[in-house]
Amino acid sequence: MAAATSTPTEFEENSNDDDKSEMNITNYLIVRPEKGGMLDLLRKIISLFGKPMECTGFVADFFLNLLFQNGGIMGLLLNFLQGKVVTPQRDTETFISTIGHLDGRMDLYRDENLLEQLDNSVSAEKIATEEIGNRALMDLCIMASKLAYENAKVVQSIVVQHWKMHFVDFYNCWNDFQKEMSTQVFILCDKPKDANLILISFRGTEPFDADDWGTDFDYSWYEIPKLGRVHMGFLEALGLENVGHKKFLSEKVKKTAYYAVRKKLKSMLMEHKNAKFVVTGHSLGGALAVLFPTVLVLHQQTDVMNRLLGVYTFGQPRIGNLQLAKFMEAHLKYPVPKYFRVVYSYDLVPRLPCDDKTFLYKHFGVCLYYNSLYVEQNLKHPKPAVSILRHLSPYLLTILMAEYDEIF
Repeated sequence: MAAATSTPTEFEENSNDDDKSEMNITNYLIVRPEKGGMLDLLRKIISLFGKPMECTGFVADFFLNLLFQNGGIMGLLLNFLQGKVVTPQRDTETFISTIGHLDGRMDLYRDENLLEQLDNSVSAEKIATEEIGNRALMDLCIMASKLAYENAKVVQSIVVQHWKMHFVDFYNCWNDFQKEMSTQVFILCDKPKDANLILISFRGTEPFDADDWGTDFDYSWYEIPKLGRVHMGFLEALGLENVGHKKFLSEKVKKTAYYAVRKKLKSMLMEHKNAKFVVTGHSLGGALAVLFPTVLVLHQQTDVMNRLLGVYTFGQPRIGNLQLAKFMEAHLKYPVPKYFRVVYSYDLVPRLPCDDKTFLYKHFGVCLYYNSLYVEQNLKHPKPAVSILRHLSPYLLTILMAEYDEIF
């Protein structure tokens, strides 16, 4: 393993809750391998294109919504001639993200029986998890992970009007890694009274956001006693700041994803006595989805964890090392599996950060792998990222690595 630099800092629980069972962790380490190889190079390249990517995303979103709201190219031309062009307004229930336009699905699979199927899966938890779901529950998580990329008004509209469920709240939270309000998450439940299911969905990597991609390609971690190594970017995106930013805590703690969601979840579990909760997310959102129960365990939130039905992630990067994996499998694997990772073919993100001798990141949980023909395979580990890159372009990879070592 490459040499590492470490900085002593502090990990401590900060919350407006009145909980007395919090476990404060002190003297944890921030560790960064000195040689990040290709990942360092990729992060530097991505950061250079940050502003162009943002502008491209802004134009793409506006143009796609301009076409959509005017009825396509012919409709836009007709409206232009008549002086009736509809101008898209951001943060409205008609302004759809680029991802939403690329995948226009809004309705749930077999939604007419969905609520009944969800009720059955909650009451028969062992069957739902051992059979890797209940496809209704997995479908809801897939659609919720996709919906998380939309603004709050779109989310509320689809949850209420299309899914016939109860929209709870949408949170725009402080991300200490990116130093901005860039972590988004929403909560819904199957019905407003006597709910059986509560769902939490984290937004993932936005395609034109260089900071999100930089977080995925980052490899630094926190070394936390008893828990293991946890990805620094994901932990801080969830809202767990270190002592160096303590001045922000009193101002922003209520706006951080972990504390805001946990507070609302606990109140909902008290209100809905029979409800269980599911956490989901795509890409970066998947990392936050599995990290959320990880921190609940770390903070000894046993009553909350006892109500966890499952964690479903899609294209999720690794969040920590083997010690963390073993720590969490004791809580998410027994007596029945509760954590499922869906990986598609050669998707690069689930292979990040690397699991080689330098980075030591490891996946855990049940891996549902789909090949390029969408045939499901139950694999422990898909092919590693380096194998994929070499398969695609062995000479290019060799040249880039050699040039990188010479330059840096």
